[in-house]
Amino acid sequence: MCGICGFISKKSISREQLKAMNDTMYHRGPNDSGEEIFEASDGYLAGLAQRRLSILDLSELGHQPMHSVNERLVVVYNGEIYNFLELREELKDYPFRSRCDTEVILAAYLKWGISCVSKFQGMFAIALYDKETGEFFLVRDRIGKKPLYYWEDGENLVFASELKPIMAYPGFPKNIRRDVIKRYMFQQCVNEPFSIFEHVYKVEPGQIVTFYKGKIEKQKYWDIPQVYGKAVKEKVPSYDEAKEELKGLLKEAVRKRMIADVPLGAFLSGGYDSSLITAIAQEISETPVRTFSIGFHEKRYNEAEYAKQVSKHLKTEHTELYIDEKEMFDMVESISKYYDEPFADSSQIPSMLVSKLASEKVSVVLTGDGGDEFFCGYNIYDYVAQAQKIDLLGGVTFGVCNLPLVKKAGLLRKLPFKVQVIALNRDKETKTQLGGDSYIRAIDRMLPESGVPFKFRQESRYEEKNWQERRMLLDEETYLPGDILCKVDRASMKYSLESRCPILDVNVMEYSYRLPHSYKYAKGVKKRILKDIAYDYIPRELLDRPKVGFGVPLDKWMRGPLKEQLTDMCDTAYLKKQGIFDPNYVNQFIAGYLRTGDKGPASGANFSKTAWSFFVFQQWYREYMV
Repeated sequence: MCGICGFISKKSISREQLKAMNDTMYHRGPNDSGEEIFEASDGYLAGLAQRRLSILDLSELGHQPMHSVNERLVVVYNGEIYNFLELREELKDYPFRSRCDTEVILAAYLKWGISCVSKFQGMFAIALYDKETGEFFLVRDRIGKKPLYYWEDGENLVFASELKPIMAYPGFPKNIRRDVIKRYMFQQCVNEPFSIFEHVYKVEPGQIVTFYKGKIEKQKYWDIPQVYGKAVKEKVPSYDEAKEELKGLLKEAVRKRMIADVPLGAFLSGGYDSSLITAIAQEISETPVRTFSIGFHEKRYNEAEYAKQVSKHLKTEHTELYIDEKEMFDMVESISKYYDEPFADSSQIPSMLVSKLASEKVSVVLTGDGGDEFFCGYNIYDYVAQAQKIDLLGGVTFGVCNLPLVKKAGLLRKLPFKVQVIALNRDKETKTQLGGDSYIRAIDRMLPESGVPFKFRQESRYEEKNWQERRMLLDEETYLPGDILCKVDRASMKYSLESRCPILDVNVMEYSYRLPHSYKYAKGVKKRILKDIAYDYIPRELLDRPKVGFGVPLDKWMRGPLKEQLTDMCDTAYLKKQGIFDPNYVNQFIAGYLRTGDKGPASGANFSKTAWSFFVFQQWYREYMV
């Protein structure tokens, strides 16, 4: 685990400048660093750098940039290849000098070319230069666990794990990409392939970006619609068979992720996913697994008691920390520094706090991420199922309401809100992305310029009639990498902590596509098969309860200690100078929001996420653009 950066360019920069770029990511790799600049083909210079967090082979033999034995290849890499030991067996002809997985990447490329990435099981962001062919490759893992950005200006390419090194590259223009701001305000993150800057992109999950003679080509080696379309034709016929096979795949995924030369633990919230992963790890481990959870004094947000009960049952070595509101509030200022583009999922704050707690005792943690997206765990999937059942009726309602006389009377807006949502849901590309019209209208007025669509217009790619399955696939391509995995990566790496996600093992993900939908969702029971596996380890009474997420009192903060700062961000002169938001409407919107209890169209707790997204954007802007 680490941070990588570099360039391939006809512009000459010094090793000191490359080191300055690299050192902006010190938190990602405090154990070691390396920078090299060398002549590439066609008049280009190549620079590669890495900040290292040592997890496997702690010796100097794991130092990067790493060259192949024949000096043909040079690589920098962030992540873990969990099947590297098996691959070493296939690559016996290569004279390995280390025990680390980085060298396996070099050996695999020499034998199979860039298609070798299809053999890698793990989380990774790779930058590799082939001196013989002149090709420069950027590769990201299948689901986007590890981040990788690149800036290209038509002739040159600069890459990094975060935006900070790219911003530190001499001459980088830092022009905001305005057309993504509306979607950010709605989705609370900037989704792939975009970034907050013009001409800066994220390598997409499962993608290879090739730079050759000044031109960029992109290809997918793992594409969710294609993988799903193939797997769904091979359904597992028996539930009992599926349960045992999935259980075996999860055990193997956990086993591989427990290989480390440093202390390892697990996040334990007390929910199904983290409890199941912890239970399997405890079964495999020869010593008690170290588990970590944070608690809240406000009972409706607190799951620490449940985590403690699960830990006691499993006999883990448990550490819990109760945090108060001040400790969460103190994290607000660090958001823009460590999430170096606007990112407004407020659960980032408790995620940072639990990462801080774990980092005091371990360097690696297992997490339960991915269970909701691949096994139908979010509450939105309940609403999606209901919406599909009455979609035909919604279409009839929409048609009637658009008859000339009925439309003139404005009947649609007089109907109950839920009826409006179903009636207006007519776009086949966004069928499962329900609601949000009031937020969209408010954001549209806040930002007068046009932009990329608020919702993801790609649902027809999945060729899936079941709306729940379709929404899960959409979330796997958008929400999971753009929000969840980004949140966990930045929160954990803030404290030089590596997080590993067994449920996002490629074999588990692909097997989930072979499961009939009733194995995941049946009679209102979400994550049915995962729950049944969890019950093999943990009593049902310790797990069965409503889902509780990490809660942050946004309304209380923005109407209290952050009120002055939020109001200052709306200063008319400042907004006019900034030239992004409509000053008049933003002031109207925020003033309405801050009137606690007011029932106006731009106020109330329902708009806290919109107000928070605005706050975080302005916080980021002041950190990096002023």
